[in-house]
Amino acid sequence: MMNMTRLGMLWLSILLCTAQSSLAQQTSKVNSFSLQQTLDYAKRNNTQVKNALLNLQIQHQVNRGITAAALPNLGGNIAATEYFDVPTQVIPGDAFGGPAGSLAAVQFGLKYNSTASLQLKQLLFDGQVFVGLQARRTSIEFQTKNVEVTTEAIKANVHKVYYQLVVSKTQVQLIDANIARLEKLLSDTKAMFKSGFAEKLDVDKINVQITNLQTQKLSILNNIEMGYLGLKTLIGMPAKETLQLTDSISEADIKEVNTVANHQYADRKEYQYAMLGKKLNEYNIKRYQLAYLPTLAIEGTYAKQAYRTDFSFFKKGDWYPASYVSLNLSIPIFDGFAKDAKVKQARLELQQTSNNIDNLQKNIDNEVQQATLNYKTAIATIDFQRKNMELAESVYSQTKKKFEVGTGSNTEISAAQTDLITAQTNYINALYSAIIAKVDYAKAIGKL
Repeated sequence: MMNMTRLGMLWLSILLCTAQSSLAQQTSKVNSFSLQQTLDYAKRNNTQVKNALLNLQIQHQVNRGITAAALPNLGGNIAATEYFDVPTQVIPGDAFGGPAGSLAAVQFGLKYNSTASLQLKQLLFDGQVFVGLQARRTSIEFQTKNVEVTTEAIKANVHKVYYQLVVSKTQVQLIDANIARLEKLLSDTKAMFKSGFAEKLDVDKINVQITNLQTQKLSILNNIEMGYLGLKTLIGMPAKETLQLTDSISEADIKEVNTVANHQYADRKEYQYAMLGKKLNEYNIKRYQLAYLPTLAIEGTYAKQAYRTDFSFFKKGDWYPASYVSLNLSIPIFDGFAKDAKVKQARLELQQTSNNIDNLQKNIDNEVQQATLNYKTAIATIDFQRKNMELAESVYSQTKKKFEVGTGSNTEISAAQTDLITAQTNYINALYSAIIAKVDYAKAIGKL
């Protein structure tokens, strides 16, 4: 009996562990993403991109409304009327044999009337609707380009944060190498201290350096964690999910950009967006200009009418047909110069758009020049800082050897270690700056 109880408890423990493991997997999903996968995730989940896509869908529905104005409009109407007092008409009395000059009050109609009708309307010409139909494709292209502009801005930030986090692994590796180097030096110094070739102060100084590096590593790891949270927020990933970056980057990757080619304004998404906005402004002018033209519409109605002395429309009785077709030409004559004001306003808005495009071209030229200069400087800085780091590593190695054979001091090796850490930090900062410069340059020339 005791064995059965223990067996039952064992199975219960296994089930609880399995349930806890399953719950942990549900609450902490692991996403291992390359850069492209990260970008694809952002396109689907970033709030700004999703709203831009909703604006595109809204424009599709707006276009449907514009199209509806040019399609036939069919409607029905059913009306039932009860007259408490049948309308009275006054006619000359001599029409009914009365004396000349007399008047006779006559009621035409019955107490209950009902009408059922169908109306068909078709707009044949309206200049504003005609322009709206022409502008539908451009409106869709305008909103589509807005999605691309929004996506590209998110894309640039994702590139920067993603590769900075990738490079941060190198920074942690350098810190770990420094800690390992100092721990080896600490071990050697302790042995020298026991042999009487070093002082207790030398051991303490190395311990301080190790503690400082461990503190620095903790700070770096915290910054990296904050960077991951920022990237998840940027791409629209829940904070509780785990994000792992699978791509790597090297100096060769950073240096692969060719800065010789000339840039084209049309390669920039913002420029394409602005040009589509200008085209819509031109349609707006045309729309208001065509408002001066008459509008033409045709309308047809078919109806049946019934007249009763009581409310008995659903019983047997006569329904009298009525039908007509009308052609309506509406001619604008004078509207207090309202259309003229709208045309002039639209032209001024077009001029504003043209001015903004001119300014955008200047800004693009400026951005390309600055980005080119920053990128070239960043590449040169990487080379300088890498060589400086390698030299600092060599100096530290030689200083350590001198210390181990007793010809160097602890002050010298501490200074060499400090110089090495500074050189490594400068190298990592140079990599960070070069990544940002590369992304900014690619974005400036429209090749991100």
